[in-house]
Amino acid sequence: MEPIFLDESIFVCIKPAGVLSTDEPGGLPELVRQALGEPGACVRTVHRLDRVVSGLMVLARTPEAAAHLSRQIREQRFGKAYLAVVHGCPAEEAGCFRDLLRRDKAERKTYVTLEPGKGVQEAVLSYQVLSRNGPLSLVSIHLQTGRTHQIRAQFSARGLPLVGDRKYSLLNDGCPIALWSHKLSFQHPKTGKPLTFCQSPPAEYPWSEFNL
Repeated sequence: MEPIFLDESIFVCIKPAGVLSTDEPGGLPELVRQALGEPGACVRTVHRLDRVVSGLMVLARTPEAAAHLSRQIREQRFGKAYLAVVHGCPAEEAGCFRDLLRRDKAERKTYVTLEPGKGVQEAVLSYQVLSRNGPLSLVSIHLQTGRTHQIRAQFSARGLPLVGDRKYSLLNDGCPIALWSHKLSFQHPKTGKPLTFCQSPPAEYPWSEFNL
């Protein structure tokens, strides 16, 4: 866990792969408390990344900050941008994916479906192809909704699985999943000041195949 910004209201950091976003033993809030040297501190998750995904996260340090940030997310005033490397390339250089997603709890997977029904949720994201290198494409993604495995499921359903995604791809890439929380934009929960944090992924495969 790499700290990026800290004050009395928020803690911005890079979540490493393999760490849960939620507040449980070994989860990111616990790691933040350890970094602060405050085992009993209030540290609350307001948005999530899959366990296998790395990149920027912001955590709240007070109940008031958690409520304020959660409200921004509900009102779609909280910006989240991701970078991903996918196999293949979308038909359009930029566009929007709008799907219905169904979560299979037994398989712990999310599927695109055509039929509305119980537990089915709309999922929307926009994307832009930033670069291509042979069979791979570097894509910038902005989420308009935050469904479980949304990016992974929506790209995989279009024959564009993320590199390193062992759950939604049949390919054996031999590397961690190439999905990175790249940018966060929100209002500071106490001062109201607009904040933007941006971090590039590590210089390792497949990110090293592109000029970042």
